[in-house]
Amino acid sequence: MMGPAHSLSGAAAWLGVGAAAAAAGHPMPWPVLVVGALICAGAALAPDLDHKSATISRAFGPLSRALCGVIDSLSHAVYQATRKTGDPRRAGGHRTLTHTWVWAVLIGAGASVLAVNGGRWAVLGLLFVHMVLAVEGLLWRMARVSSDVLVWLLGATSAWILAEILNKPGNGSDWLFTGDGQEYLWLGLPIVLGALVHDIGDALTVSGCPILWPIPIGRKRWYPIGPPRIMRFRAGSWVELKVLMPAFMLLGGAGGLGALGLL
Repeated sequence: MMGPAHSLSGAAAWLGVGAAAAAAGHPMPWPVLVVGALICAGAALAPDLDHKSATISRAFGPLSRALCGVIDSLSHAVYQATRKTGDPRRAGGHRTLTHTWVWAVLIGAGASVLAVNGGRWAVLGLLFVHMVLAVEGLLWRMARVSSDVLVWLLGATSAWILAEILNKPGNGSDWLFTGDGQEYLWLGLPIVLGALVHDIGDALTVSGCPILWPIPIGRKRWYPIGPPRIMRFRAGSWVELKVLMPAFMLLGGAGGLGALGLL
């Protein structure tokens, strides 16, 4: 799928988690719901770090473009080192390592460790990166015609304000993990969810997605998981733009209302 659809699906997924938590009698504080949805929307772009033409490659200028090149090379090397006889030869690393459950768990766990041990500036850094990505994905029309600096300023301002709100007692810095020193440990959860939702979205397209790597399936270790061919679509097609994106908006709205106890 394309960047905007990925971001919408990520936000909708976290709002759905919020609705499920409320239904189970453990509602999220509203700042956790909002921040989690934005982080998940941004994180849903991150697996495309292996693609030099993806939305994320433009998000941070030369830095993100260079990082995409590095991740593409790393992903290709891992693919070549772990492929089985049934896996085709590839010239690049797109839709390999960063499109697996292993990557999703690793980046989520890394974010949680960084948030807990890195202090306020680490939290602000994580929020800034994902706020910028959320703007690029959710407000993509405006982001495309705006200066990168304006997008970065919006991301930095949002990160600062949201961190201040979360830090207030009862607003969710210690949501889910309440032990001493575990503030913001939950930040890794929307990052994992965003990456997995991205992978599921890509699995619906004609190419499929090797979500289950390194678990071998038949003669392949990079088996492209997906529904039957007749149910798949091409990225950017009318199915994505006219069916899935409106569906994500409706599901996200319903999830948000449910999470706030209004549905």
